[in-house]
Formats: sequence, C-alpha cells, structure tokens
Amino acid sequence: MGKVQETVLEIDLDALEHNYWFLRNRLQPTTYFLGVVKAFAYGSDAERIALKLQDLGVDYLAVAYVQEGVALRDAGVTKPILVLHPQSVNFDTLITRCLEPSIYSRHMLTTFLDAAKKHDQRNYPIHLKFNTGLNRLGFLEKDIEYLGEQLKTNKNVRAVSLFSHLAASEDLRELPFTKGQISTFKRIGTVLDSKLGYSPFRHLLNTSGIINYPDAQFQMVRSGIGLYGFGNEAQVDARLRPVASLKTIISQIHQIGPGESVGYNRAFVAAERCTIATLPLGHADGIGRIYGNGSSYVLVHDQKAFIVGNVCMDMIMINVTGIECKEGDEVTIFGKNPTAEAFAARANTISYELLTGISQRVKRRFLDN
Repeated sequence: MGKVQETVLEIDLDALEHNYWFLRNRLQPTTYFLGVVKAFAYGSDAERIALKLQDLGVDYLAVAYVQEGVALRDAGVTKPILVLHPQSVNFDTLITRCLEPSIYSRHMLTTFLDAAKKHDQRNYPIHLKFNTGLNRLGFLEKDIEYLGEQLKTNKNVRAVSLFSHLAASEDLRELPFTKGQISTFKRIGTVLDSKLGYSPFRHLLNTSGIINYPDAQFQMVRSGIGLYGFGNEAQVDARLRPVASLKTIISQIHQIGPGESVGYNRAFVAAERCTIATLPLGHADGIGRIYGNGSSYVLVHDQKAFIVGNVCMDMIMINVTGIECKEGDEVTIFGKNPTAEAFAARANTISYELLTGISQRVKRRFLDN
C-alpha cells in the first residue's frame, strides 16, 4: 500500500485475524467467542470488521445499540448479534431484524415481553444481564425469584444466556474483588437455573478476563479491545497487533522567529527560531485538545514531532525543527509506533477513548492480504 495523500485511518484486517486467533487459542475448543463491534468497531469500521470476524468463524457479535445491529444486518452479517444496551423504543426494530437484547431490569423485561407477544414470537432469544459489582447495568440477586416467575412458563421468549461484566479484570491488585464477582456469578447461575427449569449458557470474561482468568470462561467469552490490538498490559500488547493506524500529511511548513506564536490564544510562543508544520486533522477528527501544547507527539520520517499550541477543529501544528521534511510528506499519528495506547497515555487517557473518537469523516483504507 502506497503512502497516504490525505488523512486516512488504515485498518489492517490481517492484524484483526492475528488478534482473533491469539485470543481464541487461549480458550477451550468448545468455548464460544463473541466479538464486540460496538462504536463503529472501536472507531474503525463495524461492517468490515464484523464481516471479517464472521468469515473467521466468530460465534456471536455484540453492539451497544439497535441501530448498530441494523447496520450490520444491512451489510450482510448473519451471525447472532447481542445488543448490550437496547432502548425499549427500538424493540420492534430489534425483533424484525433478528437482534438479541440484553435484558437488565424489570422495566426492560416487561416491555420486551409485551413486544415479543405483539410480534407473535415464540422462544425469542434474550440475554439476562446481572450486576455483580460493576454497578452499571443489571439485575441483582434478589431479582432471581421474579425472573423465574416471569420466564419459566413464558412461550414468547427464552433466556439463552446469563452474563455479567468484570469491573477490574486487568488489575491483578483487584484479584480478590474479581474472584468475588466470579463466585457471585456462579451462585446466581445455580439459583437461576433452578427457578427457570433450564440452564442458559454463561459468559463473563472480557479481553483481560480471557488473559487473567481462563478458568472462568464458562461457555462463551467476549472480546472488544483485544481484537483491535490492546490487552491492557504491556506483555499482552506485545503479542497483539494494532488494527488501526491514523496517518496524515503535511499541508504547509513555515518558519517562525523568537516571540512569534502559533495557533489560537497564542498558546505556543517560540523561544527561538523554529520550523512548524500544519497537518489536516484536528479535534473534529478525534484528536482532542488534550493532545496539544506539547503533551503528545507524532512521527515524521520516524522522528518525534511534538504538537504545539492548541489543537484546532481541523488542524494541528507540530514542531519539525531539525527534521528533513516537506509539504505532502506522510505523518503517523498512531499505529505500530506510537501505538494508540502510547499516544493516549501521554494525555492521561486510554486507547478506547482515542480509537472510538476517530471521526467518521476520516477516510478508511483497508489492508487485507
């Protein structure tokens, strides 16, 4: 693939395949694998990523909202799609597009039961989300009796899975807390089975859970950030491959003298003569103001060039003093070096936020050998 001529997010589908097999090979052969493709597949391209995962043999996919699942269906995805945070106003669409809802509260359950009955569904698959310590979404243990009463004899829906979410699986200092979540989840499952009269399959582990708690893989695991090249710890990151690389070009180069300033609010004032390059991307593209004023750098011909001044909506300026470069030259914002994790860390944030924030106006280019 040639050099870029504009701002481009390169999406390496071969890297995705590598990451998928790295994670899948850590599982028992019978364990299902769910690929999380919410938020435009962590800022890349949900349709292409989902279709690639489908070709690789993924068992389930997951999105956050119904409209994300609809887009995947329109793109030709046929695998089961779990909607992690559905809204009841979209239940009719969810059913007609064969999406599977996470049901996490009494209100959601009663509303969905009504929708399933209205659509004359029989054994429509639902997934019961339990809160075991993250305190974000989910039923509590005290709701098990209620769930049994509502679902045991209901013919319109069937609970196909029981799941929860670990709060700190990447942090081994929180090992006792995580083990407590696992124990709670097991206890909930045992009691729920007795109330339902059947046994939904279980899933609890996220990417870091797959790495750190393989004994708790149950019947399925869910991976999001790991598929895109990050495992929340350096040793794992070294064995994964970043899927997304953000590249751009130099639009203009200019010289400024001592006392001259760059950008809005004169946030950068030169102490000596220096060379400044302007790049055609900014906070509207996902490179927020937190990356400005020398906190982060990009690579120009493999040399570090720090961002100077305030990030603008459509432009950033970098200090290329001492770097041989010209207008039109390629610039790497993040990719293999610096990685999205490393770039984000310089601004005290995380790869998730950086990746999912890349604007849809940035052109996507796919690498697939």
